[in-house]
Amino acid sequence: MSKEENNSKNSKKEQKETTEAKGTKKDSQDKANEKKKPESLESKLQHNLTQLQKEKDDLEDKFLRSQAEMQNMQNRYNNERAQLIKYESQSLAKDVLPAMDNLERALATKVDDEASKQLKKGVQMTLDSLVKAMKDHGISEITAEGVKFDPNLHQAVQTVAAENDDQKDHVVRVLQKGYLYKDRTLRPAMVVVAQ
Repeated sequence: MSKEENNSKNSKKEQKETTEAKGTKKDSQDKANEKKKPESLESKLQHNLTQLQKEKDDLEDKFLRSQAEMQNMQNRYNNERAQLIKYESQSLAKDVLPAMDNLERALATKVDDEASKQLKKGVQMTLDSLVKAMKDHGISEITAEGVKFDPNLHQAVQTVAAENDDQKDHVVRVLQKGYLYKDRTLRPAMVVVAQ
């Protein structure tokens, strides 16, 4: 054999060995990849499942918070509505109180003739009608004279010296009547308090 033929055979042999080595290497890589693929696929699926579970939990939490917020808003609305209904006449009552005060002042004047007495009687009837209507709607007069001073119900506009210890911090005179509307102070009584 010639040298060239020998080189050619050796070259073919080397190529065959290289191809076989590559094939063996490729087979071992394929086997390794096959082992890696299921593991990586499984881990990817597990990762995706974990991520989806977290998203579901977040969405469920947001849903529950939204439901709670809607329930709170509904409760606030119902409470505000109940308060509005309960105290619906408050502004009207505040507007009527000065008229009642004027009628009481008119009744406090002394009259001599018969015409004035009849007029005073009409004023008394009008005042009685207003007082009855106010009571029917939950408005009542605050008891003030002789009771212990209560800053929630009374407004002290003047103080005087107490005649004895029992009279201290008690109302001795009412300058203007106060009124309660259900459980609220509509207008505090203006009073003189003994100190």
